Amino acid sequence: MAAGTAANTVRSYRSALNYWSAWLRLRFGTALGDGALPETVVIQFILDHLARPLAEGGWAHLLPLPIDAALVEAKVKSKLGVLAFNTVSHRLAVLSKWHRINQWASPTESIAARTLLREARKAQSRQGVQVRKKTAVVLEPLQALLATCTDGVRGIRDRALLLLAWSGGGRRRSEVVGIQIADVRQLDEGTWLYALGTTKTDTGGIRREKPLRGPAAQALAAWLAVAPADHGPLFRRMYKGNKVGTTALSADQIARIVQRRAALAGLAGDWAAHSLRSGFVTEAGRQGVPLGEVMAMTEHRSVGTVMGYFQAGSLLSSKATELLTQIDTDVASTVKT
Repeated sequence: MAAGTAANTVRSYRSALNYWSAWLRLRFGTALGDGALPETVVIQFILDHLARPLAEGGWAHLLPLPIDAALVEAKVKSKLGVLAFNTVSHRLAVLSKWHRINQWASPTESIAARTLLREARKAQSRQGVQVRKKTAVVLEPLQALLATCTDGVRGIRDRALLLLAWSGGGRRRSEVVGIQIADVRQLDEGTWLYALGTTKTDTGGIRREKPLRGPAAQALAAWLAVAPADHGPLFRRMYKGNKVGTTALSADQIARIVQRRAALAGLAGDWAAHSLRSGFVTEAGRQGVPLGEVMAMTEHRSVGTVMGYFQAGSLLSSKATELLTQIDTDVASTVKT
């Protein structure tokens, strides 16, 4: 499963499979890998981990407390209680892939399992439980983040990083930390190119160059000027005294940079590295950029995945949101006359 798969994806798969293994052992006394799991196991997993509303009020789930505590003690679960809907969906998807790899029919595809998951989501929605999404960094928050990048060399690095990740197509944090000095080159005075190799959605390893123009190109040039290097990672860790190291930033550090800059800017929201990716797509929709051009930059494979962000942005500039504007104008004109 690991071959040709992005490192972050491998880690998430491993975490999910470790959880499945521990839960199966504690709940059923069976091991993952003995054979295809029956549909009833998947249904039990959903009932154990997703909260459902009770008629008399409150929420309930079926995971016995001793098993829940054992999962936490085994460090495959962070805390007691239910899991988020997205987490359950991800673990079901990993289980499905595990079955396909072993050439087994996936129990997650059964009508009963899919119906139960869908109804559980509807029940949570009716009770006001929403799927969490990170706050999107559209243009105005991006400008606020950049305005905080005035703290010397660290600020120059963070400005270049934020602009490459955002303007360069909403790059994933794993892609940002993977870019090497050898992957960037100047095309002309106002344009730089950076190359991507293997990514989450493109595992062929073929280098694809993406452009950086305007402020993003200027920020990259400024970073390379203050932290020149012949090889190694483009974005490197920094130490006391504004000393630039040789080690690449980690994916978690990308998230912390976004969160730190948001805090310095006084921005409210749930910020993370993914905020840059979702913000790029949302802002592109807001400015009317064709969807095909957006996907060429982001390298999303699924139209459905990108459309949620894109539509949210395009609606902000939609004439359909201004239907009352003309009415208000007409009323005001009538009152004046």
